[in-house]
Amino acid sequence: MPLLLNCDLGESFGSWTMGMDAAVMPHIDQANIACGFHAGDPLIMTKTLELAKEHGVSVGAHPAYPDLVGFGRRSMNCSADEIKAKVMYQTSALAGMAQSMGLNLDYVKPHGALYNDMMAKDHVRHAIMDAIASFHLPIRLMLQATPQMEQHRQEAVERGIKLYFEAFADRCYDDDGKLLARTKPGAVHTKEKMLEQVRQLNEQGTITTASGLILPLQADTLCVHGDNLEGVQAIEAIRELIKS
Repeated sequence: MPLLLNCDLGESFGSWTMGMDAAVMPHIDQANIACGFHAGDPLIMTKTLELAKEHGVSVGAHPAYPDLVGFGRRSMNCSADEIKAKVMYQTSALAGMAQSMGLNLDYVKPHGALYNDMMAKDHVRHAIMDAIASFHLPIRLMLQATPQMEQHRQEAVERGIKLYFEAFADRCYDDDGKLLARTKPGAVHTKEKMLEQVRQLNEQGTITTASGLILPLQADTLCVHGDNLEGVQAIEAIRELIKS
């Protein structure tokens, strides 16, 4: 099955514009829509849902810690109950708006620090999974494809939910199968290296790490970014690459 493309969208806020949503939407399969905690607002959410409906794109909630000033990139010391409630609140808001427009929510992909904490801390990941399991509709969780995939899959099975595993088009991987820290040289690929990685992942199901090691990586979806014109052009190139 070919890789899906997912992108973080709806991250404008008030008069502040973030990303090129209208240009990106025709080229992706899954829209991760901000729910107001790190970015987005009710009007932006509505407009992004309208775009997704127009282009037949699957809709996912993109919840975060309540951190508008920090764009959700700062971790917060929340209890499991708090995390579960925050995820449920944001997911329910987007799901209700989507339903009123004839759309169904398909999945949840946490944003920023909440995503990072989900991958690093069991209690955060379990709280998010519990929120999804208790949702009134069957929805999936999107999380990073790592060597711990089978553990994460089993955690999901125990809660009766399904997962989307994602890889990253523009990020270099370390030998442990995780993303190379942004503080290290080469952590973010050039366009050429990004397309090479996408081709390898799509055709062979592997990635080449920073040291040259080839690792298997089973992913359902590929995270892409359309924050500027260059990013949109890269998404168009990836779309053609996956089609061919």
